[in-house]
Amino acid sequence: MTREEKIKNTYLGAHVSIQGGVVNAFKNAMDIDANGFGMFVKNQRRWDAKQYTEDEILAFKDAMRRHKFLPEQILPHDGYLINLGSPDPEKREKSLNAFIDEMQRVNQLGLIYLNTHPGSHLKEVTEDECIKLIAQSINEAHKLVPNVIVVLENTAGQGSNMGYKFEHLRDIISLVEDKSRIAVCLDTCHTVAAGYPLSTDEEYDSTMEAFESIVGFKYLKGVHLNDSMFGVGSKKDRHHSIGEGTIGMNFFKRFMNDDRFRNIPIVMETIDENIWKKEIELLRSLID
Repeated sequence: MTREEKIKNTYLGAHVSIQGGVVNAFKNAMDIDANGFGMFVKNQRRWDAKQYTEDEILAFKDAMRRHKFLPEQILPHDGYLINLGSPDPEKREKSLNAFIDEMQRVNQLGLIYLNTHPGSHLKEVTEDECIKLIAQSINEAHKLVPNVIVVLENTAGQGSNMGYKFEHLRDIISLVEDKSRIAVCLDTCHTVAAGYPLSTDEEYDSTMEAFESIVGFKYLKGVHLNDSMFGVGSKKDRHHSIGEGTIGMNFFKRFMNDDRFRNIPIVMETIDENIWKKEIELLRSLID
């Protein structure tokens, strides 16, 4: 594969704004020279939102065609209020209904992924019980909405959030009935915060080998590419600009030349959107 082919097949961008309408995600992505991006499909801090109009759906699909984006290059993220593993049945049902609504929106837009944080046990049930609740929620959502692949994101280990161990992701996947519609997004800041080092060549190889043996790269359908303000095992979810945090440029060079990360959306959530375009240029410059 030539360098130009590697750049083309590395779907790199950032989590862009949909302010003013979901169609604006494409303009915001093009402004930073992205060929992949993340987005919300509604206000991420509210339970409800107006349904899309037919015009909104058509405009989004037309923009996706005009800008030559495939659904595989876009990683929608669900709202922050959703907890598919809530031990409270009423709260879990509310979360599930909101999640199903977001899956339906993804499907309406002609997209295929919905990225979610697995859920939280809130220190009211065991991790194993929470894993079962999360998988049960996903199975129910799958039955009601076709096509959409649920993409579980690994977490930093804050509070009672699940997903900070690769084993959590593995165990949720094992309980999901339709394995073709469950996947994983690796967040690099979360990975380090949860205790998986990435900085040196040895650490990179060890962590990637652990992910392959426990979860499997066949399930990887997205990456959140972030540096971290804090070090290995900090359990602090604090993103930093590329090369400005504790992970270091050696990691980003290794990552950008690792063919296992081609053809999936690689989404920065770094802290200064004013330099996203420069960060994308920097990352592409690392490709051999």
